[in-house]
Amino acid sequence: MVMKAEIETKARGKRWGLMAVFGALFALFIAMAVSSKASTGLSLFRQTPCHCAKYTGIVEDCCCDYETVDRLNKEVLYPSLQELVKTPFFRYFKVKLWCDCPFWPDDGMCRLRDCSVCECPESEFPELFKEPRNVLSPDDPICQEGKPQAAVDRTIDSKAFRGWTETDNPWTNDDETDNSEMTYVNLQLNPERYTGYTGPSARRIWDSVYSENCPKYPSEELCQEEKILYKLISGLHSSISIHIAAEYLLDEATNLWGQNLSLMYDRVLRYPDRVRNLYFTYLFVLRAVTKAADYLEHAEYDTANPTEDLKTQSLIRQLLFNPKLQAACPVPFDEAKLWKGQRGPELKQEIQKQFRNISAIMDCVGCEKCRLWGKLQVLGLGTALKILFSVDGQKHLLQNLQLQRNEVIALMNLLNRLSESVKFVHEMGPSVEMIMEGQISSPRSPNRLWEMIRTFIVKKTEVSSNQ
Repeated sequence: MVMKAEIETKARGKRWGLMAVFGALFALFIAMAVSSKASTGLSLFRQTPCHCAKYTGIVEDCCCDYETVDRLNKEVLYPSLQELVKTPFFRYFKVKLWCDCPFWPDDGMCRLRDCSVCECPESEFPELFKEPRNVLSPDDPICQEGKPQAAVDRTIDSKAFRGWTETDNPWTNDDETDNSEMTYVNLQLNPERYTGYTGPSARRIWDSVYSENCPKYPSEELCQEEKILYKLISGLHSSISIHIAAEYLLDEATNLWGQNLSLMYDRVLRYPDRVRNLYFTYLFVLRAVTKAADYLEHAEYDTANPTEDLKTQSLIRQLLFNPKLQAACPVPFDEAKLWKGQRGPELKQEIQKQFRNISAIMDCVGCEKCRLWGKLQVLGLGTALKILFSVDGQKHLLQNLQLQRNEVIALMNLLNRLSESVKFVHEMGPSVEMIMEGQISSPRSPNRLWEMIRTFIVKKTEVSSNQ
């Protein structure tokens, strides 16, 4: 009885704590509205109440509309992916953390302890991950993807799975078969968030990615394939920026973490093309997953933990064959329209080389945790490209897709990262835009009150969770 009473007291404390958060939030919003009205004649609540119609219709170059994507993400994809990436199979990622930068001397280390990666001791990750797998000969048909005569086929053999292989991905730079320099990392212990990695070194990474490998020329100067490469990198960049802003160190002295909404607005939300590219990248990666559905269904998710492995298999099937997803958005992106015409094979090799360069640039990231998530997400994107364009040049020959375990881990974790970003933009984007654009239009608006709101929410939420 005493324990029950204590539990009920704690539950009431949490409810009252949350009520206090919302009550204070409402009061501060009223204060902002009054202050804004007094200084400019405009009230906060007279702003456009919702930007919901800002992103409507079909996502450019895709086959689904924004409304459907947001609904499916909320009801199907986000919940399933959140569970999936926590399973033992998808929790551990094999990565080469320390490599020499092939382009310039590494001169930028981040300044926070949060930049470092906690590596797994050998006793932690599954024993099965240590076993050597099939190593394929370069003459094997699946190693011929980069040949100029490559064509596009929209099918994948459902009997393709022949065990996890160790063969290099033609779209990425790392030698995934060189286990001597690899280490396993528990992704749940190394979340993607703000690390303090800023300044010239960080800017040089993205400048190099964009200017040397996927420059944004006027649209009339780009072919469809070049536009897609730019949009994929832009969408990935937007997602990374959202995760940094969503878990940001607001006060280093007190170790206060929370959401830096002004940063999120400045880097992503104020640029509609960046939001659109985020949705595009999400649908592109989702298409790769749905195209490989039969392969992924029959893959082996063994970690020597039968209960968890059965759960992983079940979650994969729930995700791949969800009737809502199949009915509303069966083909998120149509890859068959690419690589057409005489320049198709040559263009594919050219873009493949550019993406490999982008992959190599990840070795120049001067922050261990940033490098980890950069490598994982670029490998995930490279895996999506491999799946969608995985046919060799022999006409009408069905290509058997073969993937490494690490590629599938990267692919599903990338899809989860994009899913989180899309969810945040859909749910928080309109409110953040309304507040930030209200401040921009009102030079004397009470910015300090907005900082108070943000800090107060974080502190009250922490107090409530500990009660």
